Amino acid sequence: MKTIQAQDKEIFDLIKKEEKRQVQTIDLIASENYPSRAVRAALTSLFVAKYSEGRPYKRYYGGMENVDVLETLVEERAKKAFGLGEDWAVNVQPYSGSPANYAVYRGLLDRGDTILSLDLSHGGHLTHGSPVSLSGIDFHIVHYMVDQRTQRLDYGAIGELAIEARPKLIIAGYSAYSRIIDFEAFGKIAQKVGAYLMCDIAHIAGLIVGKAHPSPFPHADVVTTTTHKTLRGPRGAMIICREGLRDKIFPKVFPGLQGGPHNHTIAALGVALKEAVTPAFRRYASQVVKNAQALAKHLQAHDFEIVSGGTDNHVMLVDLRNKEIRGKQAQELLESAGIVTNRNTIPFDPNTPFNPSGVRFGTPAVTTRGMKEREMKQIASWISEVISTPESASRVKKEVASFCKQFPIP
Repeated sequence: MKTIQAQDKEIFDLIKKEEKRQVQTIDLIASENYPSRAVRAALTSLFVAKYSEGRPYKRYYGGMENVDVLETLVEERAKKAFGLGEDWAVNVQPYSGSPANYAVYRGLLDRGDTILSLDLSHGGHLTHGSPVSLSGIDFHIVHYMVDQRTQRLDYGAIGELAIEARPKLIIAGYSAYSRIIDFEAFGKIAQKVGAYLMCDIAHIAGLIVGKAHPSPFPHADVVTTTTHKTLRGPRGAMIICREGLRDKIFPKVFPGLQGGPHNHTIAALGVALKEAVTPAFRRYASQVVKNAQALAKHLQAHDFEIVSGGTDNHVMLVDLRNKEIRGKQAQELLESAGIVTNRNTIPFDPNTPFNPSGVRFGTPAVTTRGMKEREMKQIASWISEVISTPESASRVKKEVASFCKQFPIP
């Protein structure tokens, strides 16, 4: 850090400002987390300087003796974390979840083939067939929805839609769905209609490794995940597929979509995966869920409406319509009080995604800082106060900053 300060004061100042912002605020963004110091240290290693186009031991550059061992080691750590054998293949090269997903589509499908996925406004993801995404442009997308009454997945209805749509690929795994996913039920639906099953576990990978959510294995044909959310690694992605699909999918990562992998990121992922198989990480994953359930319960005590009535994982959607405020205004108001979140659509939302009816809260980051159920009660109280009494925001911001001092970022 002293080197940056000496050589580039502008960037150094921005880094220090961002550190101060993160230290003094409560991060309730479900897709964010704090990697350990060891993970962050690996990101700064000299692996950042090495090009390594190709697969391990099949490269287009020299100087590969350490990179090949590194990438193979990280692949094996991924298998260990998810309890997999040699009938599964791992690719840790994707730069992020979006190209990982697209590589799977282009590997398994022809353009124009049908994909069955959850609608974005119901908790799906942009790369699962939104019309503004290449996934929605290149493929025929049929969306399933959550049940309007329960706001949960209706596996019977999804199965019926699959029979009607005859998709070649079904996607299970979401960015804003708060209930346990029945991967076995999805596997049976996919098998019945002759479709591949892809499980995008970007949000819940850490919960799965930590035994706080059921695993998509062996029900899926391919699993994609980012590595920085509940898994608490660097910002990257993985593809895990059945060995027989390796030659279809992996060439779509390289050379199909990208060049040399980010070896410093792969090194940091290896550190995170080693951390993820420890008893401490399992306790962390369990606490993430406990904290989410506590936060939801205390918000409900303040008359907030939680979509589907609660949560089984790390995330919850809050329907703000009874509070007479929209998601964008709530996001901005809460941030002015030191509570950082994101606006989000709710199922069957009458409003636009830019200013929807809800906000999304998640507990991975606050749990990493050591907060537990008692702190969730306090956070819910602040959220309620700020939403109901906006003029309290400046005072709450000071209280939040003082509160955060008790819970240092790793």
